[in-house]
Amino acid sequence: MKAIEISQPGAPEVLRLAERPDPAPGPGEVLIRVAASGVNRPDVLQRKGAYPPPPGASDLPGLEVAGRIVAGDAAALAQAGLAVGDEVCALVAGGGYAELCVAPVGQCLPLPRGFDGVEAASLPETFFTVWSNVFDRARLQPGETLLVQGGSSGIGVTAIQLAKARGATVIVTAGSQDKCDACLALGADHAIVYREQDFAAEALRLTGGRGVDVVLDMVAGDYVAREVSCLAEDGRLVIIAVQGGLKATFDAGLVLRRRLVITGSTLRPRPLAFKAAIAAALRREVWPLLEAGRVKPVIHAVLPATQAAQAHALMESNQHIGKIVLKW
Repeated sequence: MKAIEISQPGAPEVLRLAERPDPAPGPGEVLIRVAASGVNRPDVLQRKGAYPPPPGASDLPGLEVAGRIVAGDAAALAQAGLAVGDEVCALVAGGGYAELCVAPVGQCLPLPRGFDGVEAASLPETFFTVWSNVFDRARLQPGETLLVQGGSSGIGVTAIQLAKARGATVIVTAGSQDKCDACLALGADHAIVYREQDFAAEALRLTGGRGVDVVLDMVAGDYVAREVSCLAEDGRLVIIAVQGGLKATFDAGLVLRRRLVITGSTLRPRPLAFKAAIAAALRREVWPLLEAGRVKPVIHAVLPATQAAQAHALMESNQHIGKIVLKW
């Protein structure tokens, strides 16, 4: 099969087209002929040598795919209500940048009705991440307020739509007015240009001084202190990336007085059963929203898989809104 491999840690140009042996599915797995692969920030980190795949995972980058099942564990497929020949999208721990990809059956979802492979390939990584962190971990409730850092990212556009569909108020930050406008068009109630405004002060102003109930943070670093300062009583801060740095200093007294929760997670190394439970929740709670058009994929660019380097350069430019997808 053709695949995109990382020749050595470095800039986007280290991604190269290669030939690899066709993978074979094991117990509880399927083999997918890939139509499209999603591009995500962890792929960029892996390319730079900063995010190695977990033990046993493919060394090829790529955490989400869509395509057709061409082989697999018949019993596991039957239990999941799937079959060879079905079109699915899947979350994987690696190997997504390839014509063929092995995925656990429990992490496969049927394509939402009316979706093609490119649209479906943009779903798993961000939808699994947002559901797990915003709704399972932070327990966002209808009527609460969510602050999303980086609202125009793939994670951001997913969080906006899911939170709105489930009855929350959404405040986002983004780096430009154009990006803020795009977030508002997707349903965000308020958008803050973080380069021009203090997002913590704005969040407090927009909530009448009460603060926000949940913060979804992909920055960490010095953002944490400001996020703590604008959380409401019993507020929850969920950190899912550390683009702004690993170290943070914050007012621990506020954590005590307001009974705040500071938590975080990474999805890639979690057990298969954990991810399968998220997949089941998405199929039950979110797939109907996608099929009804209440939530939609937001795709900034679709590039041929051979242009993976250009896709990574685009992601690192931070000029995109939503997802970047590679098509095979």
